[in-house]
Amino acid sequence: MTVAAPTPARKPSRPESQPAAAAPPAVGALLAWYDRHRRVLPWRAPAGLRSDPYAVWLSEIMLQQTTVKAVVPYFLRFTAAFPTVRDLAAADLDAVLRLWAGLGYYARARNLHACARAVVERHGGVFPETEAALRALPGIGDYTAKAVAAIAFDAPVVPVDGNVERVMTRLHAVAEALPAAKPRVKALAAALMPAPRPGDVAQALMDLGATICTPKAPACVLCPWAEPCAARRRGDAETFPRKAPKREGTLRRGAAFVAVRADGAVLARSRPPSGLLGGMTEVPTTDWSADFQTRTARDHAPTLGLGPSDWRRVPGVVTHVFTHFPLELVVLVARAPHGAAPPAGCRWIAPGDIAGAAFPNVMRKVLAHAGVAVGPAAPPARPRRG
Repeated sequence: MTVAAPTPARKPSRPESQPAAAAPPAVGALLAWYDRHRRVLPWRAPAGLRSDPYAVWLSEIMLQQTTVKAVVPYFLRFTAAFPTVRDLAAADLDAVLRLWAGLGYYARARNLHACARAVVERHGGVFPETEAALRALPGIGDYTAKAVAAIAFDAPVVPVDGNVERVMTRLHAVAEALPAAKPRVKALAAALMPAPRPGDVAQALMDLGATICTPKAPACVLCPWAEPCAARRRGDAETFPRKAPKREGTLRRGAAFVAVRADGAVLARSRPPSGLLGGMTEVPTTDWSADFQTRTARDHAPTLGLGPSDWRRVPGVVTHVFTHFPLELVVLVARAPHGAAPPAGCRWIAPGDIAGAAFPNVMRKVLAHAGVAVGPAAPPARPRRG
């Protein structure tokens, strides 16, 4: 089936004009390619079967800003611990955060838990089928609502993630830079509907971007849409999508305090339930600021009956990059006696429980830098899926 792409209302005022309209892509060719080359993913239903809305939703939340390779083991652990949305809704938030630890972007885990409870409370444990009803749930935005509606319920909508953005901007040689070009890209994707098998169209577009229309060295000769692709004809596919320069966040700095009791237990506390790393477990730290002074770090050490000289600074710094800013932490270590009581708001975590605690990656780096065995951290999240 073929559909026409929408024509822009006016020509953009920039040196590089949009190319002449390309021949509309044949959705049938895309589906034929998908039927032969579809990826096998743990949340994807076999060909011809309806996808489980819970699996689709869970995977889509996990895949935000994260790669498929990083998500697969987390998805398998989550579905083993919480086989249904009712199981997830009944779980304690800390249990959810512990399983999420290392995957990054921790607001997703809190929203995941809140959404599961909303599905149970508002919809009897059954995911709603419409895009509008899905969007009304906690943590579900435009993209996730479209993805679940299309993949799980065959709604005639096209979710646009990074892979689909890349495919559509190359197919139509969209010269406008992202994020300003997002409305046009969404309109171009929406123009593929109506089409047969909307859920498979959505997944085919994702697979095409992840395996063929890759950021570097796209395999254009293997693409089912090679003929209508404007960027392929121009010979500059790798230059799409165009992106506006990113603004670098201001470096923040601080100190982290790793107190190890005589039995190997580590002093920890929970972060506030909202905000950056909300609800996650951390060792005590100073505030993170651009004007932090290392020479005053010991003044902020937790009270354990220890003096400033009992805190030893570990050479080097721990570096971590959040979405909006980079961070550098100096690490100070102290040994506490066996009977040391934790300060208010803190607790001791036994050596055998450290690996399974809800420490985010930055805290796992801190503990490792201090010589505390924490187990491997997850691969770093990257802002694409594939």
